[in-house]
Amino acid sequence: MGSNCVQRRLLLLALIISCAAAPQAAGAAKPIPNPDLTVEGGDHSRIIQNDIIRTINKHPNAGWTAAQNPYFANYTITQFNHILGVKSTPWSVLSDIPAKTYSRSLELPKEFDARSAWPHCSTIGTILDQGHCGSCWAFAAVESLQDRFCIHFDRNISLSVNDLLSCCGFMCGDGCDGGYPIMAWRYFVRNGVVTNECDPYFDQTGCQHPGCEPAYPTPVCEKKCKVKNQAWREKKHFSVNAYRVSSDPHDIMAEIYKNGPVEVAFTVYEDFAHYKSGVYKHITGGMMGGHAVKLIGWGTTDAGEDYWLLANQWNTGWGDDGYFKISRGKNECGIEEDVVAGMPSAKNMVRSYGGAFGTAAA
Repeated sequence: MGSNCVQRRLLLLALIISCAAAPQAAGAAKPIPNPDLTVEGGDHSRIIQNDIIRTINKHPNAGWTAAQNPYFANYTITQFNHILGVKSTPWSVLSDIPAKTYSRSLELPKEFDARSAWPHCSTIGTILDQGHCGSCWAFAAVESLQDRFCIHFDRNISLSVNDLLSCCGFMCGDGCDGGYPIMAWRYFVRNGVVTNECDPYFDQTGCQHPGCEPAYPTPVCEKKCKVKNQAWREKKHFSVNAYRVSSDPHDIMAEIYKNGPVEVAFTVYEDFAHYKSGVYKHITGGMMGGHAVKLIGWGTTDAGEDYWLLANQWNTGWGDDGYFKISRGKNECGIEEDVVAGMPSAKNMVRSYGGAFGTAAA
């Protein structure tokens, strides 16, 4: 047998071995439960602590009220830490994305609430529930994009968190174990996101998705609609672009005022779990992790304290019916340094709804 033939056979054998050893592609592999969230592992201490509540409510300058939030009544510290799913985006990625700014000549109102600015957009005022999955990075992105579809195209569309969470793969991070907000928006540009009806976060006939149980893993990407006679590709809705917004409060306010809600990430401390009302500022407790939410407005209290108005995705049992305020203009907990968004695209819109649409670029 010639040397060339032997070399070819050895090369083929090596290729077969490497393919067998390689992990399956994302979406094909069976999900594995997170061992840190099972009964055997993690910190079993409760996240809700009476000492923290007392400390906040006795603090003369706290500016906010703490309470026994029923949403976290049975959460351990490990489970709470797991739902804070924002990973630190590599600087090499961020450096390629310029931060959007606005002219200082743009006059902005002293108070603004996207719910009242666009009252026909029901999605803006809908509080969702991420459950036990570290999917906040996906929720805040999907919520902001669907709001912008209503604002710019006059269509109330409920988009699928599950599509983004399960199908973006390593580009976005690790699904229920956290992800990168800006990469969620890049996914919208490249791949789009289907409607929630096509691929719901929760199944209608039982608990099969990550919000159900603490140890439930990231769902598998199936790329098919749960509803019969619906085509996955035809249900996709896209973003034109993905961009950051300057950390200057004026630029953030201008972006919301002109284009709609944005996704923001910030650092969460133990006391945040106990928030009930008022303007949040970190007072006590250790750092837990990064969290992403939807920023929908701003204002100033009667006492003269500037604040941001945000929608969380911990259901209405947490905070002020699911919303919270946080100090504005001081980069409290880093709330102003990681703001991302994108503009909705008309792609697939004519096919799905017919007619002409608003002002966003295709």
